[in-house]
Amino acid sequence: MSLFLAFLPTLLVTTMLLLAERWAGAPPADGWRNVQAWALQSGVAVGGLQVIHSWTGPALIDARRLPFWAGLLIFFVVKDLGEYLFHRAQHRIPVLWAMHSLHHCDPEVTVLTTQRHFWGDQLVKQVTIWSAALMVISPTDAILGSYGIISLWNLFAHCDVPADLGRWSWVVNCPAFHRRHHSCLPEHFNSNFAAILPIFDVIFGTYRRPEGFPPTGLPRAPANFAELVIWPLIWNRPVAERVLRV
Repeated sequence: MSLFLAFLPTLLVTTMLLLAERWAGAPPADGWRNVQAWALQSGVAVGGLQVIHSWTGPALIDARRLPFWAGLLIFFVVKDLGEYLFHRAQHRIPVLWAMHSLHHCDPEVTVLTTQRHFWGDQLVKQVTIWSAALMVISPTDAILGSYGIISLWNLFAHCDVPADLGRWSWVVNCPAFHRRHHSCLPEHFNSNFAAILPIFDVIFGTYRRPEGFPPTGLPRAPANFAELVIWPLIWNRPVAERVLRV
């Protein structure tokens, strides 16, 4: 029951945004494959993250000694910076890109693309950026819960609706800002990496103002569930060499 309640906010927000996409006339997407990827990584999270633990030692900052708002602000900024840096690494380090390419190969970015990640990504994050954040600040349960709610913004950022903040797009991630990051046009590559706060793109020189809603996707995408499981091993193979079938 507690596991269902943990997933409930994500399910509710996803459902509402799917309805918004339908109302906005979004084109058909690879929804079923995204749901499969979501189920796979959720299953790994339930089991794998219980075995591969994040940092449990002392932190530089004990959030219990701070006002709630201050602890939440620090934890949020630290986590978002970590996500930005890890995302940059995913586009530069071949083994990380082999995994992350699953997220980018979606031919039509939608709210369900938010969950289209290789199941091993979360295990790498567990022992890197998630642990690093816990070395900086030890959050309370209330801060963890509040950050979980804030993180639902990522669903909106992937939503296939015509939302563009224009000259204010450096303030917070939105569909137009993130669509440029997913663009398959070479002139849009290596830009707009932020999870929620584009100010990190501004600071590190990767911010680009959105330009409409360009096409997305990669030349290859998984053809079935089995290919989702082993995606980093086959992501760049020609179609003729991929022999797995449903």
